[in-house]
Amino acid sequence: MDPAAKRLKAAYAYGLGTVLIWSTVATAFKLALARMDHIQLLLVADAVSVFTLALILAAQGKLGLLLGLTRRELLRNLGLGLLNPLLYYLILFKAYALLPAQVAQPLNYTWAITLSLLSVPLLGQRLARRDLLAICISYLGVVVLSLQGNLAQLDFGSPLGVGLALVSTLVWALYWIGNTRNSTDPVVALLLNFSAALPCILALALATSGLPDLTGTGAGIGMLAAGYVGVFEMGISFVLWLTAMRLTPSTARIGNLIFLSPFLSLVLIHFILGESIHTTTYAGLVLILTGNLLQRGKSD
Repeated sequence: MDPAAKRLKAAYAYGLGTVLIWSTVATAFKLALARMDHIQLLLVADAVSVFTLALILAAQGKLGLLLGLTRRELLRNLGLGLLNPLLYYLILFKAYALLPAQVAQPLNYTWAITLSLLSVPLLGQRLARRDLLAICISYLGVVVLSLQGNLAQLDFGSPLGVGLALVSTLVWALYWIGNTRNSTDPVVALLLNFSAALPCILALALATSGLPDLTGTGAGIGMLAAGYVGVFEMGISFVLWLTAMRLTPSTARIGNLIFLSPFLSLVLIHFILGESIHTTTYAGLVLILTGNLLQRGKSD
């Protein structure tokens, strides 16, 4: 096999590994949230992610990069930690606490549409007709998804949960835009983000719900699920995806793998969480992903 083919094969392997991880995290969120609140979940996951990212940097021989950062780079990355993970995951986990996993998870995929909207005032970009069509299709999917199977009654389930899920995409898009001119190594930047958020999350937990209960019924499952989120959602998946993007000659071909994730996730949500998947979930998800594909088609 020639070197280019080997690199492409490796890129797909890393990309598929990331997709498999992403397909499991909605289930892990709900398993943890059944046994702790959203602040406690974020506290455990963030602490585990800091440890995981430090280990990854050590394995890559990059811990020394932390010492070479300028004061401006350090403050920038610590400040971005207030957006992600602090604000982003606080809002996202609360949305998951209020919504069925089958609704919250696809709503998170509207972040790319939110990013295109924010790029107009913040980056000076313009929306083409294709962008507007993509936005309309995706947000129609949000409406359909929000009905949670109650199409005839037009019952929107938990408007607060839907609103929080959409706000989380706004925070994530702001974090993404804030990183557009960030020259710091991505794993170093992520470690700083999560380290900066940890004392804030701890203070918030102590002031509200306290530390997670380690002795109650199902506490072990809750801690394992929260730890899983920290290791995989907030750590390993990021590194796998970066590696896939670095190896591939076509970011679009690897990027399109992410559209497998929500459908695989629905399988796990059904069989592990026991949620009955509504027709509106499939319809809403297809509309949201169609909007995303239109966005990708413009740039590919």
